Amino acid sequence: MSVRTEAPRRTARRRTAVAPPPGEDFAPAPSPDGRRVAYLSDRAGTPGVWVRDVDAAEAVALPCGDEPVLAVSWSPDGRWLACVVAPGGAPRTELWVLRPDGTQRRQVAGFGRRSAALAGWLPGGALLAVTETAERGAAVLVDAGTGQRRVLAEDDLLTLLDVTPDGGAALLRRGPRNARWLELLDVTTGERRRLLPDTGQGSTDQGWFTPGGASVLARTDAFSELAALVRVDLTRPALPPTRLAARPDAELEHVALSADRRRAALLWNTYGGRSELSLLDLASGTQRAVAAPGEVLDGAVFAADGDLLCVTAQGPVRPREVWLVDPTAGTPRPLRPDTGVAPPDDRGVAPQLVDLRAHDGMPLSGWLYRPTGPGPWPTAISLHGGPEAQERPGHNPLFQALVAQGVAVFAPNVRGSSGFGRSFVAADNLAGRYGAIADVAACAEHLVDSGVAVPGRLGCLGRSYGGYLVLAVLVNFPGLFAAGVAECGISDFRTFYAGTEPWIAAAAVSKYGDPVRDAALLRDLSPMTRIDQLDVPVLLIHGANDTNVPTGESAQVARALAAREVPYGHLVLAGEGHDFLARDSAETARTATTGWLTRHLAATAATRR
Repeated sequence: MSVRTEAPRRTARRRTAVAPPPGEDFAPAPSPDGRRVAYLSDRAGTPGVWVRDVDAAEAVALPCGDEPVLAVSWSPDGRWLACVVAPGGAPRTELWVLRPDGTQRRQVAGFGRRSAALAGWLPGGALLAVTETAERGAAVLVDAGTGQRRVLAEDDLLTLLDVTPDGGAALLRRGPRNARWLELLDVTTGERRRLLPDTGQGSTDQGWFTPGGASVLARTDAFSELAALVRVDLTRPALPPTRLAARPDAELEHVALSADRRRAALLWNTYGGRSELSLLDLASGTQRAVAAPGEVLDGAVFAADGDLLCVTAQGPVRPREVWLVDPTAGTPRPLRPDTGVAPPDDRGVAPQLVDLRAHDGMPLSGWLYRPTGPGPWPTAISLHGGPEAQERPGHNPLFQALVAQGVAVFAPNVRGSSGFGRSFVAADNLAGRYGAIADVAACAEHLVDSGVAVPGRLGCLGRSYGGYLVLAVLVNFPGLFAAGVAECGISDFRTFYAGTEPWIAAAAVSKYGDPVRDAALLRDLSPMTRIDQLDVPVLLIHGANDTNVPTGESAQVARALAAREVPYGHLVLAGEGHDFLARDSAETARTATTGWLTRHLAATAATRR
C-alpha cells in the first residue's frame, strides 16, 4: 500500500508586536472593560492567541505553546485568559490559563485521557466552569489561580452549560446528537430534574441562568420546526416555557448574553445559510436588527459591561475577520484597521443558491460556484461534514482553487443538514441515511439536466461525514462519478464504533444507529460492504492523530483498492487530527484535492469525447 505522510512545516509563533502574515482572525474574547480583544489567528502558521487594543494598529501574540488553540476566553476580573488547546490537533483537548501579558501559563483541566471544554466563568472572579469527558462527562469548577477543582456531577453524555453566581445550582445538558435536553442540578443535594417537558422530538443545546437564577433561557427546537429562544420559570415549573425570540423564516443559531443577562445578541440562520444579527432587550422584549458585517457570522460575545459586541464575519471572497459592534448605535467596525478593504476582482467568485428536489420529492438546496466562460464544466460535488452541519456561503479556498482551474463546484445541503428545521436535520437518522446517499445522486442528475455538468466529468469530495458520503455514493451509484476525494471519512461503522473516542461513539448512536441493535443496518450502510463496486480513482486524506474518525477508516479502503488495482492516493498528514488546523497542512490537502480532481476529471473528459 502506498502511503505518503506529509509533515507540516510549523512556523514559530511571533511573540512581539509585529504585523502577522496573512491569514484568518476568529473567536474573539473581549476584556471585561471592552478596551482589548483576545482572539485566535492562524497568521503565524497554527491557531494561536493574539491580543489587540480596540484602537491599536498592531497586535501581540501570546506564548501559548506549539499546539493549536481552539478557543479563548477572558475572565470577568480581567486577570486571566483561558485557552482550549488541542494537542496534536486531535479531538482530545486541554484547558490552560495564563495572564493577559503571557505569564503564569499552566494547565488546569483535561489531564490524561480526559478532554476539557470551557463553559465559561462564574461572575466577578476567576472560577471556571468546565466539562471534562472520557467515558463519562463531568461538570467541574476550577479555580484559575490555584487550580483547585470541585466536581459537581458525573454522567453519560453530560455537558456543563452554566452555574449560578453563588454556585448553588448548575445547568447541565444531556443526551445524544439531535436529542438533547437540559437538567437543573442542586449542587448541595446533588438532585437533578429535567427542565423542559419531553416532547419526543427536537433538541435543546444551549442554556443560561437569568440574574438571580429564577429562570433559564434556552435555545431549542423541541416546540417548533425552527429553533427559538425560550424562558423557563424555575419558580413555577408547571408553566410552559415562554417564547422570547423566534422567526418563521430563519433558525436561531446562536445566542450571546451580556454579563448582566439584560441584553442578548441573536445570530439567525436564514434560508440557505446567510446570517442575520439582531439585539434583544430581555427586559422589554424589544428586538432590533443590526447590519451584519459579513455573509456568515459566528463567535458573538459581549464585553462584560455589554457596551461592546465582538463577532467573527466571513464571506465567499473574505476570510474570517473579527468585527466590533456598538450595541447602542448598531454599527460594526473591524478590529484590524486593514479589514474590509475591497478585495481585487480575481480573489474569487460568489456562489449562486440553487434549489432542487430529491428522488422522493424532498426539497434540497446548495451553493453553485461557476467558473468563467460558458458551461458545461468539469464539476465537483462537495459534501460537508456533520452531518448536522451546513454548507454556507463562507470562505472556502478549496472551492475557489477548483473554480480557478475551470472546475465548477456544487455544495449541497442534503437531508441531515442543519439550518432547515428540526425535521430536515433528523431526516437522515438511522435508515434515513439511504435517502441522504440518494440525495447526492439527485444533485448529480440535476447538474447534468441543468447544463452545468455532463456525464463522465463529475467528481465528488467531502470530509468527515462528507468523506463517508463520498465513499457511500461511489459504491452505491457506480458509474455516476469519475473520481472522488474522501477526507477522514467513515468507511465501516463497525470499525468506527470500535476505534473512535467513547463519548463520540455514545453521542453518535442517535444519528447512525446502535452498533449492536442496528448492526445489520450499519453493515449495509458501510461503504466497505460494497467496496468491490468502487472502480474510479479515489484520493484518501487523513490526519495521523485522528481519534474521532480513526486513520484505519481510510487505510482499509486503500488496502481494498490496492488489492483490486483501482487507482488511489493515500495522504496522511502528520501532526494533525480530525481537523487540519495548521495552515501548511490545510494547504497540502487543498493542493492534493485540486490536483486530483482536475487531473482525473480532465482525463475522463479527454477519453470520452
